[in-house]
Amino acid sequence: MTIKTLLIPTADGQADAFAAFPDDGERHPGVLMYADGFGIRPVLRDMAHELARHGYYVLVPNLFYRHGPAPVIELPAHIGEADRPAVFAQLMPLIEKHTAERVLSDAEAYLAFLTARPEVTAGPVAVTGYCIGGLLAMRTAAAHPGQVAAVASFHGPVGTDGPESLRRLLSTITARVHLGHAEGDLTPEALAELNRALDAAGITYTSEIYPGTVHGFTMSDTDAFDPAALQHHWDRLLPLLGTTLTTST
Repeated sequence: MTIKTLLIPTADGQADAFAAFPDDGERHPGVLMYADGFGIRPVLRDMAHELARHGYYVLVPNLFYRHGPAPVIELPAHIGEADRPAVFAQLMPLIEKHTAERVLSDAEAYLAFLTARPEVTAGPVAVTGYCIGGLLAMRTAAAHPGQVAAVASFHGPVGTDGPESLRRLLSTITARVHLGHAEGDLTPEALAELNRALDAAGITYTSEIYPGTVHGFTMSDTDAFDPAALQHHWDRLLPLLGTTLTTST
């Protein structure tokens, strides 16, 4: 398996990134992976490596490249509950500056870069994301319906901006969708409302609460980590990609 550092040209400069992909000399389907708010760090490399092991070219950009290369802020090796206030005091100004306009501009640059890679097969791609990255994944799929065939969001704040914003977001998505929610983030009533909006938009989807989880359950370097939920995430993500992306070279 190869992990390669990269620079992605954008409208505002260059986004540092890395890609993980099989080192077999073949071309593989492309996946754009958005990190959670903590950004690129060893656990993201591990997750990209694991996904690439199943035959995908996985591109992971630094979401906050405008503020410097990753890691944009210094993070402890394990992000415990006691660490969160200080970490979020640094992160929230970056997140607040990452406007919808920036998200869409960056998404266009990331997809153009991904699909032009010589290691990536022609055809549609997938987008996946965690926490805020899950929302970015959905926005990317909505902005590029002809290009994104599958989208997955894990413990992402999808639908939290209200029903009208959600309706607009879902109205242009043609990709197959999986939403994996933390039990601590979404009530059963809110899940039912979200799923009704997905039905109304005519989207092919799965949307479920992962039992017993709290926000951030996929990330092994945080107190939120749940090994069973991480495996459930793979059990949902891999079949989604397998049914939507071509594996031909």
